[in-house]
Amino acid sequence: MDNQTKEQRHYTMSRIRGKDTKPEILVRKYLFGLGLRYRKNDKRLPGHPDIVFPKYKTVVFVNGCFWHGHEGCKYYVLPKSNCEFWSAKIERNKARDIRDRQELEAKGWHVIVVWECELKKAKRDETLERVYKSVTEKTVKN
Repeated sequence: MDNQTKEQRHYTMSRIRGKDTKPEILVRKYLFGLGLRYRKNDKRLPGHPDIVFPKYKTVVFVNGCFWHGHEGCKYYVLPKSNCEFWSAKIERNKARDIRDRQELEAKGWHVIVVWECELKKAKRDETLERVYKSVTEKTVKN
């Protein structure tokens, strides 16, 4: 049973953003500070990647652990209410993520996925350095 009214739940859910999330902004600021320039949420590419580096033909998805079903992560816990809905929703999201990644790779793009849990304080520096290296050390295909 939900402990919020329908109106409260609607308000809460309406505040959840699909782009310009705190984890995305954290990654973008770090990479911009190191001199990398990018596009945000390019609608011309499958999945509208969060960060696009055309020069390196690389895209970055910054995924929330809950919304994208990060297996084995403590932040991925299905709600106890409306289980069928949430389970189906997360499975659709995971299938869409796989499809988008395959389409991008088939078009020659290098795909990097950063999970929300990898940006917590304990792992943040290591994760950001890994992303930077993965973008810049990627050989550009002409």
